[in-house]
Amino acid sequence: MGLFTKDIKSMDDLFLHVVQDIYYTEQQITKALPEMIEKATNRELTAAFKSHLAETKKQVSRLEQVFELLGQSPKGTSCPAIDGIIAEAKEIAGEIDNKKVLDAALIAAAQAVEHYEITRYGSLIAWADELGHEAAAKLLKTTLDEEKATDKMLSSIGEKKVNLKAAG
Repeated sequence: MGLFTKDIKSMDDLFLHVVQDIYYTEQQITKALPEMIEKATNRELTAAFKSHLAETKKQVSRLEQVFELLGQSPKGTSCPAIDGIIAEAKEIAGEIDNKKVLDAALIAAAQAVEHYEITRYGSLIAWADELGHEAAAKLLKTTLDEEKATDKMLSSIGEKKVNLKAAG
């Protein structure tokens, strides 16, 4: 079911679909982060990726709680957007031999993922509030705050260390 298909007939349908989308997204991130951890050479960046992997696993668990609140079984729906972001990151990372430049590219790729998640969680929270899903909105807000903090941390690592070294 794509985002703009006839299967989405109500706001509840849309909300569930995007919860399934972000559930799939978080699972794909859980699979992609170990490779990013392995490729990163900056210690602070490696630590940030490891921390975010543990955090992402908690986010998956929180989404499973949202499904439960909605009376649904946890299920993802494929997300071409996140698949494309991750594929692009892998392609770019595979083309960079300079480890310092690779760290900068990994930060950019991770931030592309974070920005996608931030948009999704922001929409979901607004819709949860509108649909009267207060408990779900609270769970989603916790995750949104984590995603924003991760984005800010990645910016800091890039701006204070990694980008300077990559630029030479």
